[in-house]
Amino acid sequence: MLITRDGYPEPSDLVMCTVTNIQHNSIFVNIHEYNKQGMITISEIAPGRIRNIRDYVVEGKVIICKVLNVNKERGYIDLSLRRVTEGQRRQKSDEVKQETRAEKIIELTAHELKIPVEQLYHDVADKLLTQYFYLYQAFDDVINGNLELKSVIDEKIASVLEKNIREKIKPKQIVVAGDVLISVWDENGIELIKNTLINSISGSDTKIIYLGGGKYRILVKGTDYKVVEKNLKDTSDKILASIKKVKGKAEYARVKNISLESEQ
Repeated sequence: MLITRDGYPEPSDLVMCTVTNIQHNSIFVNIHEYNKQGMITISEIAPGRIRNIRDYVVEGKVIICKVLNVNKERGYIDLSLRRVTEGQRRQKSDEVKQETRAEKIIELTAHELKIPVEQLYHDVADKLLTQYFYLYQAFDDVINGNLELKSVIDEKIASVLEKNIREKIKPKQIVVAGDVLISVWDENGIELIKNTLINSISGSDTKIIYLGGGKYRILVKGTDYKVVEKNLKDTSDKILASIKKVKGKAEYARVKNISLESEQ
């Protein structure tokens, strides 16, 4: 990775490291982003008794560690391997993968502009990493319309870089949902409900599915959280108002923890 940070990591930070030296009671590693050495004592490698450290790590292995203590005066950084949860390990790995992808976009842009890769990287990173911890976070904001690159970096570079960002990174799909329980006692109740649902849909990325027992789920997908939330509210409000007009009953509840995959 091209990213390098000045100074030291903070306690509790998660850091990507490469094992450089294994001793009888400790491991020495190189911390990638800070290009500094850290140490893991045998008690921080894994729970329980450890007979052979090499059963857990070998030289050259890339591992994710948690920062325990930092002594800036002596340059010591104490790390833990065993205190990193599986969820934290996945999250850090995902961050590194996304940052590597962002660096590839910088590399592509540098080749197009005929600029040395490291020069372009530092020109861009020096500006963006004052506002973001990783470049990929800035690139996500470009995709979502929250960052105008030419206001931060050279306009010619910004134009080519933004083109490559939009070609290589697709906007994240967001899905929100709400359930409506509907009861209509009119003899044409089914037709009334059907027309109400059809006429209440707000936006082309909105759909309504029947769950059974008079319950319907409103699903709204998109790439802008504010827009999908507004479409969900508009649709549910229209349904509630329409059912009230025909003297029916409708109860609405926002669905939590909805996933895009589960609703394909």
